[in-house]
Amino acid sequence: MNPLKTLTGTTIAGFVLALIIAALLSTGNGNHIEWTVWLHAIFGVMWIGLLYYFNFVQVPAVGAALADGTPGPAAINKYVAPRALLFFRWAAVLTWVTGAAALFKMGILGDAFMMKQGAQVIGMGAWLGTIMLFNVWVLIWPNQKKLLGIVQATDEEKAKAKNIAFLASRTNVVLSVPMLLGMTAYAHGLPF
Repeated sequence: MNPLKTLTGTTIAGFVLALIIAALLSTGNGNHIEWTVWLHAIFGVMWIGLLYYFNFVQVPAVGAALADGTPGPAAINKYVAPRALLFFRWAAVLTWVTGAAALFKMGILGDAFMMKQGAQVIGMGAWLGTIMLFNVWVLIWPNQKKLLGIVQATDEEKAKAKNIAFLASRTNVVLSVPMLLGMTAYAHGLPF
């Protein structure tokens, strides 16, 4: 069976390949893969990738389809958006949890969130990620449920929900840039 024919098979193949490469490249000097950091990166790529997809692809495409009068927005809202939002919101949770676990294993969880000396850069990234997680679960998802018809809402409530979800999502795009800067700068030992 070809693992590339199913999403599950493809995902498992990616993890197996990563484990094989890690084993082959192991130096035997006691260095090991920090699983929390690796998983944090995987979930973070999914979360931010979907955030960028929504803002750079889906929202403009729905706007263009509405202006065209095509049925595209209905199909996107019925089939694509609910699935994308499912992965989006759970990737956000898993990114935050694995990030906090990585900070804990590094012994700097408290220092990062208290912005102590030596942990300000990663702390800034952690706080921005926390704000973004809040936006996903408290502002974006509850309002998207109204727009997708998962929760009943009047036209007025939908208009308000659309604006709140849109602005919270755009806020997360803005916050993602310095958040990613903080995470990568700390990981590569770059001082600020």
